[in-house]
Amino acid sequence: MPAAPSTIDEAADALARGELVGMPTETVYGLAARADDDAAVARIFAAKGRPTDHPLIVHVGDPAAAATFAGKLPASAKQLIAAFWPGPLTLIVPRRPGVAAAAAAGQASIGLRMPSHPMALALLRAAAARGVPGVAAPSANRFGRVSPTRAEHVRAEFGPGLCVLDGGPCDVGIESAIVDCTSDPPALLRPGQIPRARIEAVLGRRLAERGGDSPRASGTLPTHYAPKAAVRILASADLARRVASAPGPADRSVAVYSRLRPAAGWMHRQMPDEADAAAQELFDALRGFDEAGADTIWLEQPPADAAWEGVRDRVTRAAAAASPSGR
Repeated sequence: MPAAPSTIDEAADALARGELVGMPTETVYGLAARADDDAAVARIFAAKGRPTDHPLIVHVGDPAAAATFAGKLPASAKQLIAAFWPGPLTLIVPRRPGVAAAAAAGQASIGLRMPSHPMALALLRAAAARGVPGVAAPSANRFGRVSPTRAEHVRAEFGPGLCVLDGGPCDVGIESAIVDCTSDPPALLRPGQIPRARIEAVLGRRLAERGGDSPRASGTLPTHYAPKAAVRILASADLARRVASAPGPADRSVAVYSRLRPAAGWMHRQMPDEADAAAQELFDALRGFDEAGADTIWLEQPPADAAWEGVRDRVTRAAAAASPSGR
């Protein structure tokens, strides 16, 4: 097994050879391979246990590099690139024929993003200098599980043999928003921490909702982002009643993630009052409850306002994995 790289250059060399690298971004850590090498991309699917018909997002180090993978950039994509790249926004655009077929899961469209994390940009640019135009980089976790927001999360998923660059905790904490620019009007396929209203303001029109003929996109399955523990989303009043009527906090199989504070003794983590702070720590909290041995997570329903749309999306998908017979 190769040693974990200590420098950007070592990681870029690994990518150029077709190897996998754990890569920090501002959203979550990615499991990266050169996107122009279908054999390298196949290693991502195998390592994650991910279906090969579920496309990956390609990360580029410069807006101009999008032309390597895009057959044509629609006007809407150009507007959004100018406004939000580098940043946590993925754009679905027509794919250039003959390029990155495996990363796109064979579709005629492809998802592109330019991350803002300085280590991610340094890696992408060092890889480009070695002939790697971009990297496919889904979240660095087993398929369907909680995304990693720290380097140690990636190592826990894949072991010490994987090359992992440690860029510290992710600032955003949930995956990028995805906008389908192959449709008119563009459609929001997955919310993130860039508010829908900001995207619509740049476009000068409302985003469409995901349609039945939308391209398949990363992280949009009904069940996703799930910890081992069963997640139950509870309204604030319902959660307060359950905590108050429980036999006692001695049952350490139940964890509580909430803005309200239960009595002392519960396995509890405080949900931040601000949406950005809650997004930044959400996956770390879910992983922490798994590590502490929780069987069930009672999660207070996030607020209904627009700023929380990305968090609501992730917890809804996480809870969809829970069996109906759970707590």
